[in-house]
Amino acid sequence: MKIRIDKAKCAGNARCAAVSPELFPLDDEGYIAVREIDVPPGMEALARRGARACPERIIVIEDDTEVAPEYKRTL
Repeated sequence: MKIRIDKAKCAGNARCAAVSPELFPLDDEGYIAVREIDVPPGMEALARRGARACPERIIVIEDDTEVAPEYKRTL
């Protein structure tokens, strides 16, 4: 699982870091310090909670789970 973050849109609410400071480190000014995070095994639930906590919705979870082709949606 990966986390991708649009740093330029971070408002500094730090709600993600309140959920997991290890996954969502902040810079000295209180904004998210990273653009991409490889989520360690066992921290997937915290990653999802941190993403949901962001009021700007700038945190995107990319799940590594393989989906069978017949279940993938086509746009």
